[in-house]
Amino acid sequence: MPNFHPVKDTFMPLPENIVEKLLLSLVVGGFIGAEREYRSKSAGFRTLTLICLGSALFTIFSQWIGADGNPDRIASNIATGIGFVGAGGIFKGDYGVNGITTAAMIWVTAAMGMGIGAGYGSVSILACLLILIMLFIFSRLEGWISRINQTRDYKIVCEFRQHSLSHYEDSFKRFHLKFKRSREIKSENLITGEWVARGAEKNHRLFADALLKDPEVKTFEF
Repeated sequence: MPNFHPVKDTFMPLPENIVEKLLLSLVVGGFIGAEREYRSKSAGFRTLTLICLGSALFTIFSQWIGADGNPDRIASNIATGIGFVGAGGIFKGDYGVNGITTAAMIWVTAAMGMGIGAGYGSVSILACLLILIMLFIFSRLEGWISRINQTRDYKIVCEFRQHSLSHYEDSFKRFHLKFKRSREIKSENLITGEWVARGAEKNHRLFADALLKDPEVKTFEF
């Protein structure tokens, strides 16, 4: 029988900057994750911190393992692998597709982790600062845009009479809302109308208040 010789575990001496890289990846991923956690997103503090740290580790190991041949052979697959993680955060909600921003944050956090692992920590720090500034400013900008231009779905059920739905479309016009009728359904003596309306938040609120006070409206959803 062949002789088997046990292999002793050996430990490579750590490079001088390896601890700094790992700590920096924790800090960068932690800042990005804290912002997502604050907004109660699916990928939060722990997830993005682990993604940044993992990307840094894969990059470091890739440089070590493939140093003599192809030092990027492992790191080059991070972008592909992280796509599966990002896809898990995208889902279809009631009002469209959600989680695309979080998926993009997973992708860019992995890129910053790769930069740290490759020794470009200053670039990753700058990218982290720019991302945090962008998220803060753009959230304010999105809030302002939402106030001046919102899209809402309306469903109104009332007794069927001639031109009954046209009456409510006149209300859309009176409150300066652009609208498109998407569906109408008649059931016995009731008629249901559904619209997609767009306009300022104030105009939507005034329209909804008027419909809520209308005694002829049987059901009102918005």
